[in-house]
Amino acid sequence: MTNVQWKMLAPYSALPVLLLAMVLVHWDRLSGTELLMRLVFTAFGYQAALGDLREKRVPNRLVAAMASAWVVIVVPQLFLHTEQTLYLVFSGVAGFLLAGVVFLAVYLISRRGLGGGDVKLMAVAGLYLGFGGVLPAMLYGSVLSALTALVLIALKKIKPRDSIPLVPFLYVGMMLTMFIR
Repeated sequence: MTNVQWKMLAPYSALPVLLLAMVLVHWDRLSGTELLMRLVFTAFGYQAALGDLREKRVPNRLVAAMASAWVVIVVPQLFLHTEQTLYLVFSGVAGFLLAGVVFLAVYLISRRGLGGGDVKLMAVAGLYLGFGGVLPAMLYGSVLSALTALVLIALKKIKPRDSIPLVPFLYVGMMLTMFIR
C-alpha cells in the first residue's frame, strides 16, 4: 500500500477496534437486531465524527443513510420478532423526537451556535439510542465538549468565540452510553 493510501485509511483504523469491542462487550446481552443496530450506528457515527473534525460539517447524505439503515434493519424484524421490535421502534422514535426537539431548541436559542448537521445527526442517533439513551449521550458529549473548550481556551489554543466541532464529543458520549447500558 502506498503512503498516500495509508494516510487516507489511517483515520479509520480505530473503527474495527470499536466494532470488535462492541461485539465482545455486548455479545451475550443483546439480541442480534440490537447488536447489528449498534454496530451500524458505531460505524456511521465514526464517519460523522471524522467528517465534522475535517470539514466542520455533517453531510445530509450520511444522516439520511444512517436513518435508512435503521429502517432497513428494523422493518424486517417487525415481521419476525414483533413484540421486541415494537419496543425498539417506539423507543427509537421517542429518542428521535426527544433529541430532535432538544437540539433544535438549542440551535434556535444559540442563534446557530450549534450546526444544523448536529441537530439532524443527534435526532437520528435517537433512533439507535432510544428514549433512555439519548439524554445521557447528549449530556456526556456536551460536558466533554465544554471541558475540552475550557482547556483549549486556558492553553490559548482557541479564543472564547471560536468554535470546535461537536460531533466527535457527541460520538464519545454515544459510545459511553452504549457501552454502559
